[in-house]
Amino acid sequence: MKFSKTKLLCNALALTAAAFVTNAQATVVHFKTNMGDFDVNLFDSSTPETVANFLSYVEAGSYNNSIVHRSVPDFVTQGGGFTYFVEDNTVDVTPAFDPVINEPVFSNVRGTIAMAKLGGDPDSATSQWFFNIEDNSANLDIQNGGFTVFGVVMAEGMEVVDAINALERYNLGGAFDSAPLISLPAEGEDITNEHLVIIDSITVTNSNTDTNLELLPPATTDTDHDGYPNDEDAFPEDETEWLDSDNDGIGNNADTDDDNDGVADVNDAYPLDPTRSERESNSSSGGGSFSLWGLLALGIFARFRRTAKK
Repeated sequence: MKFSKTKLLCNALALTAAAFVTNAQATVVHFKTNMGDFDVNLFDSSTPETVANFLSYVEAGSYNNSIVHRSVPDFVTQGGGFTYFVEDNTVDVTPAFDPVINEPVFSNVRGTIAMAKLGGDPDSATSQWFFNIEDNSANLDIQNGGFTVFGVVMAEGMEVVDAINALERYNLGGAFDSAPLISLPAEGEDITNEHLVIIDSITVTNSNTDTNLELLPPATTDTDHDGYPNDEDAFPEDETEWLDSDNDGIGNNADTDDDNDGVADVNDAYPLDPTRSERESNSSSGGGSFSLWGLLALGIFARFRRTAKK
């Protein structure tokens, strides 16, 4: 089935803005969407910079009429980056404030909301966020410095988030290569707000900054954010070390003699084998015979190559 070219204009604008300063805090925010409403409990005390950043967009109205532009089945549902304009049926980039520092305290388990960011830059999060549909800790806790979880969906709210994640996805181009649509337009018609997943608004409903401790997710599985999960990290609180090959309590990066044989690694042909440090020479008759045969074979091969060229 063919459709006409949509009016969804995703302008790649280099938007800059002064950081929106706010003293407001909130533990609970209300998401109002065309797929249903739900509440999110924010972790003000544990991730203060990230919560303040998120609330700056909330109070500026940046998320009003924004869209869910990306959804990956059983993984994440993402929004906060694009605004829909019903007047002319267009979509534009949400103006971004200054990036916020990474605060990867909690694990990316099901039902949590975390900040999206640029690849290879842990401190690049601005307006975009995503919901973890499943337990993504094995991936997102260790990737790119860990993704900052700053809240959790409350009560039955995940029914709405799951419903959005279950929608069919379509490649609308650019950042919308996995966009969830409620329905498809008739042939020859444009995609409108009737088809997109629209976030009408996000508002503060409880300004109590004391987070409900019962809602806190488990801690991140990569405490030192070195890319190695704690259960595989010999030094889970030291971002510069993760291996201890000789179990001497000194990490491989700092240990100059990993096998404790008295020979420094730089001079040790076998830095992880305490029984030897120098390579054996091929002085035995067996080794010599092997080497001679190798040379003879090379000579035969060379003669064959020369004969073939004539």
